Amino acid sequence: MANQRGEIVFWTLRQKFLDSTVAMPEKSRQVMYYSLAIGHHVGVIDCLNVALTCPLADYNQWIAQVEDEEARRKMSGVLRFDEIVIDASHVNMLSRAFSPLADDAAEPWRSLSIQLIHLLDDIVREPAIYLMARKIS
Repeated sequence: MANQRGEIVFWTLRQKFLDSTVAMPEKSRQVMYYSLAIGHHVGVIDCLNVALTCPLADYNQWIAQVEDEEARRKMSGVLRFDEIVIDASHVNMLSRAFSPLADDAAEPWRSLSIQLIHLLDDIVREPAIYLMARKIS
């Protein structure tokens, strides 16, 4: 697999398009973020920022070390479908699955796991934020 080309790129919704001085009900805020988040399906990705990149061969080796089958299946979806979305519903599962690698894995798996966990922590703080991972050939 060492000769695989391409990379996996994780984007995150980082920009907030709401005036923080105006109080907005949570339901309205969720609808606003959802509307912005689905934009990438129609070609609008400028609201997303690159948060993590990993060469494709390294990505395969990284996720192969994940012991949790459900987490490994979620993360390998980007290899099958060219794109996955990681949202608040995935945070606990993925954080638990990558924590052992963040603690004990060799480099670069340790650093990648730490970076992913930080991105997942961002989702915990703001559940409307999500990650999109895409395979770039």
